Amino acid sequence: MGRFDDLVVKVETYQGLVQENYARVRQIAEELRGGLCDYIGASDGICVRLVPPTGPFEQKEYGDEAFSIPSKGFRTLGPIAFGLAVRVSRGTDWMRLLISCEKIGTNFHVDIQGGKTFSLSMPVSENDPIDFYDYVYSHVSDWFQSQIDHYQRGDYGTREIGFDFSLDSRPVEA
Repeated sequence: MGRFDDLVVKVETYQGLVQENYARVRQIAEELRGGLCDYIGASDGICVRLVPPTGPFEQKEYGDEAFSIPSKGFRTLGPIAFGLAVRVSRGTDWMRLLISCEKIGTNFHVDIQGGKTFSLSMPVSENDPIDFYDYVYSHVSDWFQSQIDHYQRGDYGTREIGFDFSLDSRPVEA
């Protein structure tokens, strides 16, 4: 086998690992989204969505577009980011948390920007990461309480813990 053929075989192996990494992170993201939505328990529809990690977002299904790397084509091997949007009103107001997920050893580390990192094994649903759900709920709730406290003391506080908002006027889809 020539040098070029050797290089192509290595790149094919590399891309196979990229696909494996993407598929695992996507599975983790989907399981966390579903588990967190069940944990929050909104009785009037969907309360957690996967959204792009940056830029504007809406309340819709993004599929592959919710992740920082494309689902196809030449991709790099490394951590993958996605947005986890939590509905924060009875209407259609959403707060996005930036999540980064990377494989370390046999586990995946799920890092919440401005927050804590969790080590999860797969499949997530079998391990019921209640600590993650407790933390995300408290993280979002505590941010609002902090803003309330700041205002009641006479200042507006800051938005320094990694949240973005989507204020969409469409009705919530169940």
